[in-house]
This record gives sequence, structure tokens and C-alpha cells, in this order.
Amino acid sequence: MTQPDPIPEGQKPQNQTNQIADAVQGNWVDRLAPERTRSYLRLSRADRPIGTWLLLLPCWWGLLLAMLSDGQARWLDLWVFIACGIGAFVMRGAGCTWNDITDRHIDGSVARTALRPIPSGQVSVKGALVWLVAQALIGFCILLTFPPAAIVLGIVSLLPVAVYPFAKRFTWWPQVFLGLAFNWGALLAWTAHTGQLQWPAVILYVAGISWTLFYDTIYAHQDAEDDALIGVKSTARLFGARSPIWLRRFLVASVALMSLAVILAMRGGDPIAVLIALLGPWALGLHMLWQLTRFAPDDTNRLLALFRSNRDAGLLPLPFFAVALFL
Repeated sequence: MTQPDPIPEGQKPQNQTNQIADAVQGNWVDRLAPERTRSYLRLSRADRPIGTWLLLLPCWWGLLLAMLSDGQARWLDLWVFIACGIGAFVMRGAGCTWNDITDRHIDGSVARTALRPIPSGQVSVKGALVWLVAQALIGFCILLTFPPAAIVLGIVSLLPVAVYPFAKRFTWWPQVFLGLAFNWGALLAWTAHTGQLQWPAVILYVAGISWTLFYDTIYAHQDAEDDALIGVKSTARLFGARSPIWLRRFLVASVALMSLAVILAMRGGDPIAVLIALLGPWALGLHMLWQLTRFAPDDTNRLLALFRSNRDAGLLPLPFFAVALFL
């Protein structure tokens, strides 16, 4: 594959549409956002909302599972539910900004990412750093409305976020580091409700990491050829033709671990409510199984569509958790 030449920092490319290759067609950033803000919103992936969903959904899993654990639903939980949505948007944006700052030289050598704002010259590194701080401050202000234990967890979450962009340089398993960062909300939301971190939240967190390994391995297959040329590691490259076998393992682990989290959280509860809650992880698993049957490592469009479908997969446990809560 012919690689695009990296564009010098601060220089705008010629004849550029500015739309990122994997952005949602007709997204609100391209249609509605003021022209001067678009490059920064693209830097935050606001034109690609799937990442916000994938960061948010473990938060909602953790919150509902915590409510199932003690059978209580308080007004604070409504705020946690909303705050997780706002926080997921701004902190995902901050994380993507940090990722693009650290990856600016790599992104310019990969066809899918060459038009991202920093390598294409739309945003300077200094401007990106200012934007990063602004988003992080908004997230921190939201975090301060949570109980003390949750605030501490939120601060600690910055560690996997900071490390993740470098992981593909030193390990074949960078998706593990993505999972550590993207599923932290399961711990945070549980603790925001209960005031303390407990084992069901930890097991749910590990279930989410396995889910991330599933969907991000699918996603990474889009770049496997380019990554091989520039020496970037990923589970897609590591597994190669054995990817379906590994995806099946991640599927089973996700369902089994989430089911265990439900059982531990609801031990001693109404058996009917437990059975209904357990349908949540099985619904997630069925969607993952459907994705596995559609997996085609050489079909870039299908890979992207399957990756995006994980918003629906992650939403599936929520109605079962909600019904179990109100039984």
C-alpha cells in the first residue's frame, strides 16, 4: 500500500475536504459546528461518537449494577447517570487529543489517519495542548460532584489514559491498555453510588476489558497492513488468521465475567430479578456472536460497521438491569 507523505506541522494540505476518513457521514460537526471550532471538535472525535458510547456504557453498567446490589435508586443516581454522559464526552475528547499529540508522526504515515487535525496541519501541537487542558478541567469539575472515593478513582484513571498511546510501541496487546482506560467508568459509577469499591465492580471492569479486546481487535484489522509497515503493534497483527478464535475467547470471557458480576452483586436477591439481570450479559454475548459471524478481516467497511455496532451491543444489558431493579 502506498503511504501518504506526512504533512509538516502547521502546514495545511492542498485540496483537502478536512473530513476524517472514518467520520460518520453527515455528522453534526461537518454540518452545524462553526467553522473555527471544527478542527478541534474533530481532534476530540466529536464527529465519531462511537468512542464516547464505548466509554459511557461501562459507566451505566456499573451504576445500574450498584443499584441492583442494594436495591436503592436515589436522586444522586440520576445526576451520576447524566454526569457520566457529559464526562464521557469531554474525557474521551481529552484522551483522543492526548493520543493524537503523541501519535502525530505515526498518524501522518497511515492512510486512515493522515487527515487528522494535527498531522494535516489544521491544529498545532500547542493549540492541541490548550484544548486538552480545557477538556480535562471540565471533566475534573464534574468529578468533584461525586463522593470522595469516586473522586480518587477518577484521578487514578488518568494513568491508563496517559500510558495507552505508547502501548502499541512496546506491546502486542495495546488493546488491554485501551480496555483499562475505557472501562474505568464501571468502577467509578459503582463507587459513586455505593461510596466504596467492591468485587462485583472489579469483575464487571474485567468483563468490559474483555469486550474492549473483542471490538478493538476488529477495529485494528483496518490498519493491520499500515501498522506492519511502520512497526506498530496490535492484537490484530498478533492474532492474524487466528483472530476469530481469539474473538470467540473474548466473547465467552465477557459474558461469563459480567454474569459473575451480576450474581455477586445480587446475591440473596429475588431469584426472578437475578435471572432477568442475567439476560443482560447473554444479550451482549449474542450480539458479539453476530459480529463474529460477520467478521471479514480484509473488508474495511465491514470492520468499521462491526466496530460501531458495539454501541448497540453495550446498550443491550441496560434494559434487563433496569427491569430487574424495579421488580
